[in-house]
Parts: sequence; C-alpha cells; structure tokens
Amino acid sequence: MTRVAIIDYGMGNLRSVAKAIEHVAPEAEVIVSSDARVVAGADRVVFPGQGAMPDCMRELDARDLRGAVLDAAANKPFLGICIGLQMLFQHSQEGDVPGLGVLAGDVKRFVDPRDPVSGARLKVPHMGWNGVKQTRAHPMWDGIANDERFYFVHSYFVQPVDAALTAGETSYGAAFTSAIARDNIFAVQFHPEKSAHAGLRLLANFIGWMP
Repeated sequence: MTRVAIIDYGMGNLRSVAKAIEHVAPEAEVIVSSDARVVAGADRVVFPGQGAMPDCMRELDARDLRGAVLDAAANKPFLGICIGLQMLFQHSQEGDVPGLGVLAGDVKRFVDPRDPVSGARLKVPHMGWNGVKQTRAHPMWDGIANDERFYFVHSYFVQPVDAALTAGETSYGAAFTSAIARDNIFAVQFHPEKSAHAGLRLLANFIGWMP
C-alpha cells in the first residue's frame, strides 16, 4: 500500500487535499501529520498550503519539520501546492524571509498587474480560474489538456533562476511560472484540490508518478 504523507504545519486546506487524494487513490494510505517520523516513513509527500510565507517557515521549524521536508524533496516523489511551491525557493518578498533554498530563485509580489488588451488594473490577490500553459512535457500533465484551467488564490509568484524548472505558465498581467518540475519534485501555484476534474487528474498522476 502506498503511504502518502500530507504535511501538517498548522495551516492550509489539509483535509481538502487529503479527501481529494483519497478519492483518486482509494487504495492508498493518506496521512495528515506534523510528525517528522511519519513524513520520513511515507512513500510520497505532499506539502499543501494557504497562508503567508513567514508563518509557513516559522511553523516548519516550530514543529521540527524542516529536515523531513528537505529529505522528502531530495529523495521521494514530492508535490508542493501554493505555499508548498513558494517555500522551495531561496527568498520571499512576503515578510522578507528566506525559504528552504531547494531551488534557486525568489518569490515576488504582483505589482499593478493589468489586462494586456484593455489595460484595466487586475486585482491582487489573483483569485479564481485561470489557464495553465504546459511549457514542457511531464508525466504529471498526462491526460490534462494544454491551457486547462485551474483554481488560483495568491498574491505572490515564483521567479526561478533556471527557466528550465518551469513546467507551466499562467498569464496575469504578464506570464508567471505556475508549475515547476525537477527530478522528483513537482510543485504548482494553483490548488488542484479545488480544480475539479483537471485537479483530480493531477493528483491521480502524482500517485502513479515514478520519477
């Protein structure tokens, strides 16, 4: 039986993510946990999220989870969602805090985004459904149409140093990285657990993905 650990750092839609994975993989054991030993013993790890980067990093250390997250990101299939994408990078403008530094790059705030056609100011946070352009092939995109729409809620976005990390882009005033992939890591800015059929397909792909 595949054991999937969903990291509980005190915030985020943990139960929604767990229920979505249980739906697509009823044969899997899905555990929501803040215990580093449980995370270490899992076959696959999901870091979901909502909330602010300073809170995320503080709670990771308060719960002694930093080492378990770094180990999972280095050694087993790892899915980051929203903050779970952002915290992989080196630094965030949100609270001017360092991330885990697994990937080179920064987390930036949307600054006065505007509709490229009308010039109208776009709201921040970026909230609602938007398309994701798949910038390269990846097993996690299997069965998901290019430009498929997913659900977003965020004011910050990642800016990788290495453009080859980007697996998906979304337009909000300008194009930004909405999915990254490297080795055993796949992470997205959108919320698959809130993204209907396409989101469920992405989660199902994660359960079957063999990096």
